[in-house]
Amino acid sequence: MESILLEQKGHAALVTINRPEAMNAFNYDTLNELQQVVDSLRLNPDIRVVIFTGSGGKAFSVGADLKERKTLTEAQVLRNVYKIGEVFQSVATLPQPTIAAMNGYAFGGGMELALACDFRLAAAGTSMGLTETSLAIIPGAGGTQRLPRLIGESKALELILTAKRLSSEEAREIGLVTKVVSKDNFLEEVHAFVEPMLSNGPVALQQAKFAVKNGMNVDLQTGLQIERKAYEITIPTEDRVEALLAFSEKRKPEFKGK
Repeated sequence: MESILLEQKGHAALVTINRPEAMNAFNYDTLNELQQVVDSLRLNPDIRVVIFTGSGGKAFSVGADLKERKTLTEAQVLRNVYKIGEVFQSVATLPQPTIAAMNGYAFGGGMELALACDFRLAAAGTSMGLTETSLAIIPGAGGTQRLPRLIGESKALELILTAKRLSSEEAREIGLVTKVVSKDNFLEEVHAFVEPMLSNGPVALQQAKFAVKNGMNVDLQTGLQIERKAYEITIPTEDRVEALLAFSEKRKPEFKGK
């Protein structure tokens, strides 16, 4: 059975962690499969939005596979930690907008995958958190860096040091979750969230994301230069001309990502 499933719906890719028997935990083989899928999406011009979710309905992902972890040498544990960090960084740097569709438990590495995405949509009643310190380790796939950048240093430190589990509603209140959606119509609501993005220019989506992400950790003047360069990439595109033509003809533009 494949540990990672990839399906395409229109211009959206749905990536599913497919280990429901293990609450979609990440073993080494699953991480390698996820890396291959992410690499395939990076340069796919037909994919404009990427959604990550978990199979089985109970868990998005509970993080590292602790049953596997018990069988590993210290060197192999270190290998896995490097690999999961590498894979999630690949997710974080995808040019397309990314959504973590958290349809169940998201702990440890599962929460870190969600943090590597641009948006986090969680099913009502879902439980989540960076719980590694309760296992005498620390978040090692970006959690200590991405969480404080998202919700602030003090709150992130509190959540990490207490290994607190939050409900999706609590997570939304502190800005960790973008939106809480119904579990009954979960994927339909996720697709409804991304639909407005899919209606916009694909090159513009990627360049706007590039400008925001790369401008966040530099001074304002450097950020404005990044924005200008990103804007310049959109000017010679066919889509920009199509948008102007569609506006004048009072119709919906047909973007091709060119």
